[in-house]
Amino acid sequence: MNATESEKIEDVYKNERRRLLGYIRKKISDRLDAEDILHDVFYQLTVGFSDIKAIENVTAWLYRVADNRITDLFRKKTAVPFSLIENDDADEDGPISLVEILPALGTSHEEEELKSMIWERIEKTLSELPKEQSSVFIATEFDDVSFKEISEKTGIGVNTLISRKRYAVLALRENLTDLYNLLKE
Repeated sequence: MNATESEKIEDVYKNERRRLLGYIRKKISDRLDAEDILHDVFYQLTVGFSDIKAIENVTAWLYRVADNRITDLFRKKTAVPFSLIENDDADEDGPISLVEILPALGTSHEEEELKSMIWERIEKTLSELPKEQSSVFIATEFDDVSFKEISEKTGIGVNTLISRKRYAVLALRENLTDLYNLLKE
């Protein structure tokens, strides 16, 4: 990157930073998450500047990248208490994370036994699923690999991977229902 390009990026940063952060903050309540997205957007601008020179409206590009980063953040759903998902079968989206399926348990002997039963059931269910579903679930939940990374490695679309994980979550939820009912008693 030459000095002229660097100056252009600096000008864009000075002119758009405050407005872009305000735009992101309207959609993201957490200040730190919003600032992370802002920094990521400008990082993408600096890294991809040679490609971006062809873009007529850099400001529109910045907002589009910000929207994409916001969408990525929302894909990482927050945990839903297990008690809220017991009758959630009609919900097509449902939880997509192991944290959202498992109840919070303490450390008493009974709770430790229940944890052991839950993990046995999880392992059994995952072993019975089609490999493409269980592997996506294991990669995202246990290996902390993002859908994007899996997509880049396999060439399979992110939406397809999300769908496969959803089927795994639904199977786990179904197979954990009786254990959940034990918890309620």
